[in-house]
Amino acid sequence: MLPLDSQRPNPDDLLAQVQAQEKKAARGRLRIYFGASAGVGKTYAMLAAAHKLQAEGLRPLVGIVETHGRSDTAAMLASLEVLPLKQVDYRGRSLPEFDLDAALARRPELVLVDELAHSNAPGSRHPKRWQDVEELLEAGIDVFTTVNVQHLESLNDVVGGITGIRVAETLPDKVFDQADEVVLVDVPADELLARLRLGKVYRAAQAEQAAQNFFRKGNLIALRELALRRTADRIQDDVQAYRVEKSISPLWKTGAVLLACVGPRAGAEHVVRSAARLAGQLNAEWHAVYVETPSLQRLAAPRRERILQVLKLAQDLGATTAVVTGDDIAASLTAYASGQNISKLIMGRAGTNYFWRQPHRLRIAQLAPEADLIEVGASPFQPGEAVRGNAGPDMPRSEGEVLPGEHRLSRYHRYVLAAMASMVLGVFVMPLERYLDLTNIAMLYLLAVLLVAFKLGRGPATLASVIGVACFDFLFVPPKFSFSVSDLQYLVTFGAMLAVGLLTGHLAAGLRFQARVSAHRETRARALYEYARELTGVLQTEQIFEITQRFLQRSFRARVTLMLPDAAGRLQVAPDAGVDAGIAQWSFDHAERAGFGTDTLPSSPVFYLPLIAPMRTRGVLALEPQDRRWLLIPEQRRQLDTFAALAAIALERVHYIEVAQGALVQIESERLRNSLLAALSHDLRTPLTSLVGLAESLAMSKPALAPEQLDLARSLQEETLRMSALVANLLDMARIESGAVKLNLQWQSLEEVAGSALRASRGLLAQHQVATRLPAGLPLVQYDAMLIERVLCNLLENAAKYTPAGSTITIAAALPGEEYSHITVSVSDNGPGLPPGQETAIFEKFTRGERESAKPGVGLGLAICRAIVHAHGGSIRAVRSEEGGASIEFTLPLRTPPAMPEETEL
Repeated sequence: MLPLDSQRPNPDDLLAQVQAQEKKAARGRLRIYFGASAGVGKTYAMLAAAHKLQAEGLRPLVGIVETHGRSDTAAMLASLEVLPLKQVDYRGRSLPEFDLDAALARRPELVLVDELAHSNAPGSRHPKRWQDVEELLEAGIDVFTTVNVQHLESLNDVVGGITGIRVAETLPDKVFDQADEVVLVDVPADELLARLRLGKVYRAAQAEQAAQNFFRKGNLIALRELALRRTADRIQDDVQAYRVEKSISPLWKTGAVLLACVGPRAGAEHVVRSAARLAGQLNAEWHAVYVETPSLQRLAAPRRERILQVLKLAQDLGATTAVVTGDDIAASLTAYASGQNISKLIMGRAGTNYFWRQPHRLRIAQLAPEADLIEVGASPFQPGEAVRGNAGPDMPRSEGEVLPGEHRLSRYHRYVLAAMASMVLGVFVMPLERYLDLTNIAMLYLLAVLLVAFKLGRGPATLASVIGVACFDFLFVPPKFSFSVSDLQYLVTFGAMLAVGLLTGHLAAGLRFQARVSAHRETRARALYEYARELTGVLQTEQIFEITQRFLQRSFRARVTLMLPDAAGRLQVAPDAGVDAGIAQWSFDHAERAGFGTDTLPSSPVFYLPLIAPMRTRGVLALEPQDRRWLLIPEQRRQLDTFAALAAIALERVHYIEVAQGALVQIESERLRNSLLAALSHDLRTPLTSLVGLAESLAMSKPALAPEQLDLARSLQEETLRMSALVANLLDMARIESGAVKLNLQWQSLEEVAGSALRASRGLLAQHQVATRLPAGLPLVQYDAMLIERVLCNLLENAAKYTPAGSTITIAAALPGEEYSHITVSVSDNGPGLPPGQETAIFEKFTRGERESAKPGVGLGLAICRAIVHAHGGSIRAVRSEEGGASIEFTLPLRTPPAMPEETEL
């Protein structure tokens, strides 16, 4: 059994549990019906549960249920109250969606919301249905819903790799993990395939296609395993939460979680690797824990660094690692295992690992008799290594190291002071001998030993105890001033004094050491807190430089240099920085430590630490400490790593602030430019229209103009028309980007719009050959005829402008494959082709195919085409044509046209 103190619940934890329960009581409950794929019966099971609750007096409300044409599922809706769906207009279509506001207004006790991962139509309050459900739960309404395993975000790529199909609709795992109940609806793969063939999953046409793609037996078996494992993980979390809530200490062997017990000897690496292999064989989670006692805290820094490397190895192999402090190794281990509900402990063979000698093994078996103890044999490549309780004379002690500004007495002075304390006490007590009994004098000597242990340590306390007994015998025990004893009872007194002195000295020294450890840890924690607090408000890189240098110089007594890369990834090193630019660049490029105390160029006096942020490495931190031993302390290295992580995150945050500010400036500039273009275009349109009319009137004036004057009038007319077209492009671009253009979608044929575009562009195409490849039987397409005609006119104008006279320009349309969802329209030529690398850039505003050219235009034609096509839900791209020239292709989505009304027979 564990000690009584370890079984007593923490008051803070109890208060947190009460607050969490109060918050949970005001929130609705979420039940998820979870399955491996469509067709396993999740919706049917959800409706069956609703029927059962209705029979018990509850009135559930069906918010939305997708039957997918399944008659059995549709029949279950017959006796349930169904909430009318809300119609959302999107691109000329009316899409039915769950009416969240109506459900909140009704405030039922239970709402059924199918397909939790569904994406709502644009214009809805929330983009995802699980967000609608979250609002229902916050309102205190219970919800039943359904989820397939492929819709979980963490498993989306795994399912995609198995099935070859990437599901677009996902929901965060936290929604699944925070659900109050998860009901697994499971069907074997063969039974599900039989239901698919019978049409109970999809209609006949869809079922045949699904059987050839997603619904293959191998896929279904793998998805079923994923669903079962994910449900098991969720139930394991529920078990752990219940044990914590009920303060249950005994282990429950409900899972195959392993605990690798890491010790300070060389065999620890073998224990970790063996535990990783066993966890892989069992497909189980595993932990690696090192228990640090006060005696082990005095290990030399290299030995403690090796322990940290073993824990890092365990973490790299997939373990959850922890360092637990305590006086009792076995009790600390069993407490950790009980808290994590781990029933299998892995340790090294007795005699080869310091931690797991026979007494520790027996005590673990005594404290946790239900735990399984797995012994790992010794590795032949890692012989045992003796571990001493004290650090070597040439190595620093981590927790006992002197803090900056702290002064420590040398060992010699401490022992001299301890000896003098006992002798000086005798000199002061001798005049008081007539007033004090020998018992009280002995107590004074014990008090002196206790004070020496508290101030000077364990060794001086031992010396003070021995000298104190000798002084007491020599100065106060008859016969005085000799070490002979007249009464043998005094021998018992001497023995008791010596034993009590040694014991109290040992305990006081231990408490003193633990107090030093706590003080050092508090100092490091306070430094990190203050550093993080100051970094939260910085907005410039220079501020990070100043704060980082100040804190690191104060904490590590080191010369600190912070180096950042330029746009090309080269570190910017000041000439007077006193660092090696080559080593710093290597550390940045490889994201690894270098210099002093590492395996890379350890002879360097400077320690180089890369600043690794979540997105990329942001720079390198270089430290040159005054005392080189200072960086060998594992705790200091961990603190330095934390400083570096905070600095990297701050640098990344400042970088993205600058990116956001630049994007904001660009957006505002673009908005200003669009507003200016719209205003200028609108103001120029009226006088240009007048100029066009005057130019036409001048060319047609009576009497007729002279030939030279007529040429001038026609040139004036052509230039005025060109300028009017440019202004129209500018105005249209501004209107499209401002969202002022409303699509007039109608069902029309592509032949009509292609013909009208060719007629409108016949003047530009007079010196070119035009071909059309529009196959018969093209379906009707829903589009805005005026805008698509504008797209074709711009593409034809662009092709005519950049190809020589006599070239062939082709308009073509095609349907890709049998199962098509869009139609592709292209305008291609056999001219010189596109400039290399400009396939995407030509669609940007004010971008021309030839930068220095006499050809008219401002580079807006293709940008307008892209905006119009995207507004229709299509895409546009530039490729090389089959004839060797350029080809601009755009797609338009295909939808099902409305059915024509049947004629009534007379």
